[in-house]
Amino acid sequence: MQIGHPETTGPDLSGAVLGIESSCDETAVAVLAGDGRILAETVLSQIGEHAPFGGVVPEVAARAHLAHLAPLTEAALAKAGLGGGEIAAIAATSGPGLIGGLIVGANFGKGLALAWDKPFLPINHLEAHALTARLPGLAEGGLAFPYLLLLVSGGHCQFVAVEALGRYRVLGRTLDDAVGEAFDKAAKLLGLPWPGGPALECLATEGDPARFALPRPLLGRPGCDFSFSGLKTALAQSIAGFPSGALPRAAAADLAASFQRAVADVLADRTDHALAAFAARHPGATTLVLAGGVAANQAIRAALALVAARHGFHLIAPPLRLCTDNAVMVAWAGIERLKCGAVSGLDHAPRPRWPLDAPDMALAPAPVAA
Repeated sequence: MQIGHPETTGPDLSGAVLGIESSCDETAVAVLAGDGRILAETVLSQIGEHAPFGGVVPEVAARAHLAHLAPLTEAALAKAGLGGGEIAAIAATSGPGLIGGLIVGANFGKGLALAWDKPFLPINHLEAHALTARLPGLAEGGLAFPYLLLLVSGGHCQFVAVEALGRYRVLGRTLDDAVGEAFDKAAKLLGLPWPGGPALECLATEGDPARFALPRPLLGRPGCDFSFSGLKTALAQSIAGFPSGALPRAAAADLAASFQRAVADVLADRTDHALAAFAARHPGATTLVLAGGVAANQAIRAALALVAARHGFHLIAPPLRLCTDNAVMVAWAGIERLKCGAVSGLDHAPRPRWPLDAPDMALAPAPVAA
């Protein structure tokens, strides 16, 4: 497994891009030099605002983005030592995600683009995750296309053949819950605080993953699709077998460990199928990229590294802080697209759903010189 961190010394300041992320409950701004070096990043978590509700409240998230985007942008520019006139373009997440937050972030980015007379780059949040592994320093010698991506987060779970910038082939996706959603629901059943995924992973370190025989949905079935709703139901039934009230700590830890092991087994099995399908189409490729918030789970990383090795692939996963939603990945996706001339007009509308394989993800033909 390769895990790196971009260096920040001696950057090329030409083509610096300011990135804005506001698709869910992280308000983030980053400035990257044209060569991908991170000049500055600021992130404001909204966990405190949403924790009392046990999950993200869209209106609360949108208001927080509105309140904090301007000061975070000022802080990022000050840290980077750049003014608006020295920024080459503004990139903002424009989907998929919570529409209120997307509108706030995209419109703020458009305002900056208009004020500074700079190009605006609407960024697909999923593409930003998909391209993170191409940041300088994350893969030895850089990461070339094509590669297989497993994107696992709170709202998404899919295998994608990343064949080129703007060319994505979805090989499989979840039929019900995303894996991050399944972790959060399982954590809630166990009485753990929100956000549930990290809390469940921590508790699982104390438990016996073999104590409870939880199912492995679709294990061994053909194809690369996922299903997690039945696993969640089985966990609920196991918990129902205990007396009412709080679960004993040891039992909760065993349940958490058993659930996490089941998820890792399912992901490993599905990855086995996806790698075979991907290698048949791209026989020279040897890289599996793991991205999204759930990519921070160490048990899942370890399980997928073993599967990748069996297929002659190596696993690349971003540093933990770049697995969750962040503006570094948005700015980097902007740099990749800016280099190809894929800018957009200010009339681009944010959207709550924006699949990676949507027709408008393909790069537009380069304009013919006069």
